[in-house]
Amino acid sequence: MTDPKQQDAWLVRPSSIRILWRFFWMILTLTVLAQLVIKIKGSFGFDSWIGFGAVFGFISCLLMVLFAKALGMFLKRDQEYYLKDLKDD
Repeated sequence: MTDPKQQDAWLVRPSSIRILWRFFWMILTLTVLAQLVIKIKGSFGFDSWIGFGAVFGFISCLLMVLFAKALGMFLKRDQEYYLKDLKDD
């Protein structure tokens, strides 16, 4: 009998990850294809294009991650930063 602690969690198994990827791709595809049935009236013209929301959301998320990485590099401190004050006392 195998030890339950040694079994991988369901989210770590490659088969579960593959199923989740397929599920998310299916949801994204259905969401984009829903624009064929439900007409979107955009305010600017280009925001009514098919798939605009998906592309805009992806690019926005990518830019937020890149900005956060750059901000983290700017604000990053040395691991010993707070220990320096304790050593001076």
